Amino acid sequence: MKATSNIETNFQESFKDRVQEVVKSIPMGSVLSYREVALRAGAAGSARAVGTIMSKNTNKTIPCHRVVKSDGSIGGYNGLRSSTPGTLAKIKLLKKEGVKFTKSNKVLF
Repeated sequence: MKATSNIETNFQESFKDRVQEVVKSIPMGSVLSYREVALRAGAAGSARAVGTIMSKNTNKTIPCHRVVKSDGSIGGYNGLRSSTPGTLAKIKLLKKEGVKFTKSNKVLF
């Protein structure tokens, strides 16, 4: 197994920090896709990494529920701002914030 270098570790940490800053800037009632967050964080093509970062988020000041899939699907939710994890909790939070959905519960961008 290859050891992670300091440069790789520093890049990963700085990417995580940039992702968190982008997500913090999403206003209530708005959403961004995982892809758009990655792009704004300076790493186009890293949407899956954004999803991983959001799934491990434990900081309530980071509104991870405002990040959705690029096709408008909800994506996962760790339940940080709800008593239960999952897509229904995420939909409920986003609707409470004024985000509009289709009849099939996809976000209207």
